[in-house]
Amino acid sequence: MQRLLLRSKLHRVRVTEADTNYTGSLTIDEDIMKKAGIAQWEKLLVANIENGARLETYAIAGPPRSRTICLNGAAARLGTVGDRLIVMVFGIYDSDETANPKMLIFDDDNNLVETIEGEQ
Repeated sequence: MQRLLLRSKLHRVRVTEADTNYTGSLTIDEDIMKKAGIAQWEKLLVANIENGARLETYAIAGPPRSRTICLNGAAARLGTVGDRLIVMVFGIYDSDETANPKMLIFDDDNNLVETIEGEQ
């Protein structure tokens, strides 16, 4: 049997832009994506801390060092600039494997302040 387990999480990143005219996705600063191990086009589960909205989308890389978090397309209707998000990425693991999720915690300006690996 295989299980779908948390692999990586961006905790409390702030929305810097919202663009309803884009075809969809969540734009994330490329450096943040690399630190979290998120691949271009990878499926994401996004939770908006401010309003409780949850959505599934995919990641696209934004300019490095920009600290960009941009809700695009229909997702832009589920949040506004300044909202805090939790972005989750999952992996498929064999039932005898355990996940060692990487959790990246951010300040109000999308600066990485802490990385926690494998803990709750």
